[in-house]
Amino acid sequence: MLHNVIASLLLTAASASAWSPTDSYAPGTVDCPSYLNDDDTDTSVGFLRKADEISQQEKEWMEKRDNVTVKHLKTFLKDTGLNNTDDFIDNLVSNSSARIPRLALSFSGGGYRALLCAAGEISGLDNRTRGADEHGLPILDSASYIAGLSGGSWFLSSLVFNNWTSVQEIVDQTGQDDAIWDFEHNIVIPDGLNLIKDASYWDDIDDDIKAKKKAGFNASLTDPWGRGLSHQFFPGLEDKGASMTFTSLRDWDIFTNQSIPFPIIVADGRTPGKQIINLNSTLFEFNPFELGSYDSYVDSFVDLKYVGTKMDGGKKQSDDEECWAGLDNTGFVFGTSSTLFNQFLLRLNSTGISGLAYDAASSVLNDLSNDENDIAPWYPNPFYHSPFGSSHTILTDESVMLVDGGEDNQNVPLNPLLEESRGVDVIFAFDNSADTEQSWPNGSSLVNTYERQFANQTHNFAFPYVPSVDTFLHNNLTAKPTFFGCYANNLTDLMEKADTSYVPPLVVYIANRPWTFNSNTSTFKMSYDDDEKLGMIQNGFEISTFNNLTEDANFAKCIGCAILQRSKERQGVDIGDECKSCFDDYCWDGSTYTYTNDSFPDEFTSTGRYNSTISNAGSDEIQAAGVSSSSAQSTSTQSGSNTQSTVSSISSASHNGGAVNGVSNWVNIATIALSWLALF
Repeated sequence: MLHNVIASLLLTAASASAWSPTDSYAPGTVDCPSYLNDDDTDTSVGFLRKADEISQQEKEWMEKRDNVTVKHLKTFLKDTGLNNTDDFIDNLVSNSSARIPRLALSFSGGGYRALLCAAGEISGLDNRTRGADEHGLPILDSASYIAGLSGGSWFLSSLVFNNWTSVQEIVDQTGQDDAIWDFEHNIVIPDGLNLIKDASYWDDIDDDIKAKKKAGFNASLTDPWGRGLSHQFFPGLEDKGASMTFTSLRDWDIFTNQSIPFPIIVADGRTPGKQIINLNSTLFEFNPFELGSYDSYVDSFVDLKYVGTKMDGGKKQSDDEECWAGLDNTGFVFGTSSTLFNQFLLRLNSTGISGLAYDAASSVLNDLSNDENDIAPWYPNPFYHSPFGSSHTILTDESVMLVDGGEDNQNVPLNPLLEESRGVDVIFAFDNSADTEQSWPNGSSLVNTYERQFANQTHNFAFPYVPSVDTFLHNNLTAKPTFFGCYANNLTDLMEKADTSYVPPLVVYIANRPWTFNSNTSTFKMSYDDDEKLGMIQNGFEISTFNNLTEDANFAKCIGCAILQRSKERQGVDIGDECKSCFDDYCWDGSTYTYTNDSFPDEFTSTGRYNSTISNAGSDEIQAAGVSSSSAQSTSTQSGSNTQSTVSSISSASHNGGAVNGVSNWVNIATIALSWLALF
């Protein structure tokens, strides 16, 4: 089977030195890196470096990635029909002082909804998806960075650590034994009511956690959560990813050949007993080389491979101290980014589990439960007594306390992509949040990131102007792709206020919305049958491609304009009439709106999101949505008419089954309650 072939390739690629030193979930001792013998500097001490820019390893890797992306970018731009792109790119390549446009993809949190929506969205960008060349936007091979948090990190890790498999390949496995993303049953009872298999599953997880604790490391609810998810994401591996580390990626061909975008997973730092918001949070990132934060509270990065070593001020606590590796288990990393869901593991009585399986599960979970169930403690603290950073709490605690990357209400992971030394020119921000009463996005993630740039603890970065949530909803900015920060000369006052000379990336905002499937499922919906799964993925394809490129014949060309805009501005090249027209259609025009009676829109038409009292879009609303009047009259049947040309094995599935258009009150109440619990 294909997934077994993928797993075999993955094992072969990583066999040299990539896995946990104990070949299990437990960390183990390793030789210390030679750089510990280097002299200390003002910006580097032992395992730690100051967060003044990206690491030298990432810098060198990205220069090689540029050589890969430019070829694919030229092909995409040429296929859009945008004028003079070949000559422009060639001039950039030949100009030693210029650089290649760098684009980044960012995928929000939101549980399995976010995972499945993101899967469909990236499939629309991947030329390995059937039909993507004709009906999609094949820019994935042109992407420099890809970031995810919470459910978005599950999706990202599933692809990366299955040897950069495609969503199409995963879809083709549907119904097979040990298929990736088999969500028929939740992770508490993965084999349904086959209690013998469920009990064996929990026994295996218990063995993993006991091995970690025996090695001298703390365990929390994040451990069984990450291990349970790994069983769903890595079913082709014999140990279901127990020995697979995040830094193992460094040794895989897909990474050493720069065949993938540079992956980043986001988590938040939180002190036990305190609530975090967008203005006081500390944003941590995991990447194949490092763990750390650009925020002034931490202001440093540590070599992720050796996290688990007892450090003091960046050095080993004593000369006799051994170096450790393997704490960065891949499942523990994306489990850390999604700790909000730890609460679900405590709801055994609502799962139907009983007998041996119940005893096995409760034995694991009761031992780990405490009042801070949403925290993933990383012990020992690699930033202990760090010479960098200003947070006394973080720098003196025995553990680094990390939580779900969306707990600070920045549910789209944008901040790492705003680091100036990464040189990102355009961010495609895919928002699969459940912000409204109907569980659709409302733009608040972007609003919170915009506000955060003016906080004292943040590394100097800039983020384009965005409007209020009211404007996002009223002006249909969540109903169609919307560009923010289109013209750099309009951002000078913002940059001055943010105290930076850095011109922020242009942001292409694409929010979850229904085309052929009601994809606004509850964040805490923990199981999906195959029809639901395939319907969500199909709809995601249509989200990223503006309904299979049917809503605007020039959409692909306009995406090309967004990708090239910052490069053209740097080179002083006129953007041309084609791109000016595109920006007139897709850039936020600065207009705002405020609701006075909380009568927020709650339904979608074929082109936009309007008040429920409006059955058809008016001409002024159609103009605001930036699509033709003929498109506005299209029906959901017409919207799905091209799906046979996209992901063929998806389009045959039923699209009307499990998702809900307006989630029930009890689901909203449960979601709010669980979210509230996670904040305390």
